[in-house]
Amino acid sequence: METKEIVDLSKEYTFFSWSVQGAVNPIPMVKSEGIFFWDSDGKRYFDFSSQLMNVNIGHHHPKVIRAIQEQAEKLAFAHPGMATEPRAMAGKKIAEITPGNLKKTFFCLGGAEANENAIKIARFYTGRHKILSRYRSYHGATFGAIALTGDYRRLAVEPAMPGAVHFLDPHCYRCPFGWTRETCHRECIKHVEEVIQYEGPQTIAAIIMEGVTGSNGLIVPPDDYWPRIREICNKYGILLISDEVMSGWGRTGEWFAVNNWNVVPDIITTAKGITSGYTPLGAVIVSEKIADFFEDKYLYCGLTYSAHPLCLAAAVATMEVYEEDGLLENARKVGKYLGQRLEGMKQSHPSIGDVRYIGLFSAIEVVKSRETKEPMPMAEFGKYLREHGLFTFIFNNIVFVVPPLCITADQLDEGLSIIEGALAITDAEAVVLEK
Repeated sequence: METKEIVDLSKEYTFFSWSVQGAVNPIPMVKSEGIFFWDSDGKRYFDFSSQLMNVNIGHHHPKVIRAIQEQAEKLAFAHPGMATEPRAMAGKKIAEITPGNLKKTFFCLGGAEANENAIKIARFYTGRHKILSRYRSYHGATFGAIALTGDYRRLAVEPAMPGAVHFLDPHCYRCPFGWTRETCHRECIKHVEEVIQYEGPQTIAAIIMEGVTGSNGLIVPPDDYWPRIREICNKYGILLISDEVMSGWGRTGEWFAVNNWNVVPDIITTAKGITSGYTPLGAVIVSEKIADFFEDKYLYCGLTYSAHPLCLAAAVATMEVYEEDGLLENARKVGKYLGQRLEGMKQSHPSIGDVRYIGLFSAIEVVKSRETKEPMPMAEFGKYLREHGLFTFIFNNIVFVVPPLCITADQLDEGLSIIEGALAITDAEAVVLEK
């Protein structure tokens, strides 16, 4: 098909998510490899958001493609009540790499489904109904997951699932409690316990948080944040759920983001990087204690495509790629270099208000004024990136730098040079406003 036909038919007959339909201008993507993809006119793009922060191993890895092909030839689908070889292998491998005593997995098709089922499991296990989550969060778009989501997307579809309660975030650059990094009193942690007291600890089943907040601005918490929330949950008998849909699978240089702070949650929910997006798959991984609870109790969780053999074959191959290609090590090594580059860019570009990074999970916050932190309009910035062959996710005034974990330092530099070209536009605007 010609480029125009691909775009026109896609717009006429399909919906595009999170957008005004008449305003969408999609790239007609036709092939991909490594950290790049190409449109139907042959233009190459750096993929600096791993599509949507999920193609962690890079595009078109032959090992995973081959695993999907071989599984399709043997067994393309199985009833969710069947035991299959990829199911056995995936479950065992996940138990080997998850922290602490997290052992047993319920498989689904994505992050929202994982969080939906985690809600049910937490409520069954505790006998309580409330779930606490943060305002700057995204946990999915289905009925329960969107209720947990704190951002603007929740408001349009309310009323959603009852029992969801939100609390404020550990956002050091825009501290909701008025502190700076130098004067911080960790009110963001004390605040959580205060909310628990107001809501009644005996009513709260779980606290769910992204390991590192993703699409709401990539917020890396202070080092004592996760450990102290773990202590609070232990104090009140509340389950701790780490949503590792985006921050898991090597993205921060560890299998899961919580590993950076040596915290063992009661439940991990995940998706995205578990197959690197090659097939849809989500997972709810629970502790042995929770798993044992259901040995003599009915598990009210079920999906037609739970434990889909094609998806699990892809997951097994993907987990092997992480290890064989040394991608966690590369995320740490290149991620350290990325952090240095971002700090240098912040010094050179007056429109950069903040840079946030951990492993190959990073973002640049662009502002009109460093003093006021007023967000910078980004339309021209985004247009420049696309015209110069770089694709990434931009949320309001925040530019994500989240490339596949196979990226090299040289490739990173080449992509960052395009971003610096776009920053010349915002620098000029920031300088004018600050004169």
